[in-house]
Amino acid sequence: MPEPLPNFSNSVKFKYVKLGYQYLVNNFLTFLIVPVMAALIIQVLKLGPEEILSIWNSLHFDVLQLLCSSFLIIFIATVYFMSKPRSIYLVDYSCYKAPVTCRVPFSTFMEHSRLILKDNPKSVEFQMRILERSGLGEETCLPPAIHYIPPTPNMETARNEAEVVIFSAIDDLMKRTGLKPKDIDILIVNCSLFSPTPSLSAMVVNKYKLRSNIKSYNLSGMGCSAGLISIDLARDLLQVWPNSCALVVSTEIITPNYYQGSERAMLLPNCLFRMGGAAILLSNKRKDRRRAKYRLMHVVRTHKGADDKAFRCVFQQEDPQGKVGINLSKDLMVIAGEALKSNITTIGPLVLPASEQLLFLFTLIGRKIFNPKWKAYIPDFKQAFEHFCIHAGGRAVIDELQKNLQLSAEHVEASRMTLHKFGNTSSSSLWYELSYIEAKGRMRKGDRIWQIAFGSGFKCNSAVWKCNRTIKTPTDGPWEDCIDRYPVFIPEIVKL
Repeated sequence: MPEPLPNFSNSVKFKYVKLGYQYLVNNFLTFLIVPVMAALIIQVLKLGPEEILSIWNSLHFDVLQLLCSSFLIIFIATVYFMSKPRSIYLVDYSCYKAPVTCRVPFSTFMEHSRLILKDNPKSVEFQMRILERSGLGEETCLPPAIHYIPPTPNMETARNEAEVVIFSAIDDLMKRTGLKPKDIDILIVNCSLFSPTPSLSAMVVNKYKLRSNIKSYNLSGMGCSAGLISIDLARDLLQVWPNSCALVVSTEIITPNYYQGSERAMLLPNCLFRMGGAAILLSNKRKDRRRAKYRLMHVVRTHKGADDKAFRCVFQQEDPQGKVGINLSKDLMVIAGEALKSNITTIGPLVLPASEQLLFLFTLIGRKIFNPKWKAYIPDFKQAFEHFCIHAGGRAVIDELQKNLQLSAEHVEASRMTLHKFGNTSSSSLWYELSYIEAKGRMRKGDRIWQIAFGSGFKCNSAVWKCNRTIKTPTDGPWEDCIDRYPVFIPEIVKL
């Protein structure tokens, strides 16, 4: 009986074959230009001094031609630099850290649920099952008004929460950067579900006595991806207004949006959403280039709102008893997957190396021409980014993106640990994740970061940053007293 053939996949190191392919394709121009330049240099060296001098003398330069050529070169260079987009720098950012008095351990959360929903034990049991599988830890925080039995949400307590979260983050940012209120040219505040009058942005202007000519914006109703929408808006404004600073504040106010009914689809946000907020300072000033942490490379926004299912998958409504809450559809993960596909189709050509783009193209052509059943090639985004900040919307969101993008446990570590420590802080969660990476001392000059966020509507937004300098391990921030304990093991189910 003939000996069985060796397992090809084991005998050949495909990993090294792929690395060789990537190196060859990504450096194709270098491999092409270097031999040509070397051949030219060798030919010149073969010529004697007299031959080189005779070739030089044979060239006739006219003064008018020289002037015209110089003018053309200067004109082209001027047009190029004038039309080139301004570089946008992230000088620094700050994340709000709630006091320990706001912490909600599992036992406290479930005790409150049993007392509030004492007439509906099935809803209590449903919340317990969700909490067991949520990926949240024992140190997540809810605002003081939610700690009462029953909760006492009203306009005053909601404003109090907004003031504490937003002002604390801005104060810390000003302390870190030396920013003064008069230096702020653009102000953008995003909060999806709490939109009072005067607006939250007006509240900030009043608190810090900002200039009367400040360009202020207040974004609401745009879900957990609103933080990157704010970054995109700030980028566009900074392209128009030179030598300016933009302050971006991302938060979600929990107090007025804590659902007190018994509809299961509307109870889910109670189990996941927690207090949080972040303040970010952006600048297009050249003098900020040296001290800035990151440079903004790309922002890509995808909106699936034209589809009815996508539009209604995260929907604020009243239940049959007239109690307002957020209804999360069962189709949410499928819709999020479709939005992600559209987003990465756009962002892929901007960030992926040529080797990955060619593999994707060849696979696509093969499926169209030869066999539609060929497995679709998923580009290796690990070739384009060193760090991933996936919106900590829930365990299922992180699991799905890790699977679809073929990421390692380390790549999604920041997202999982942020969800465990702080819960779903909505649009600000991406900044807690970035802070985690910095606190671990992993951020190096030149590293590329991909922030991915999902939001109601339905939207999937991406931002790409490049580290401007090696970030020293911070001694403060939201992780200062616990980073040594992380990462922690998160079981599939935590028995309550």
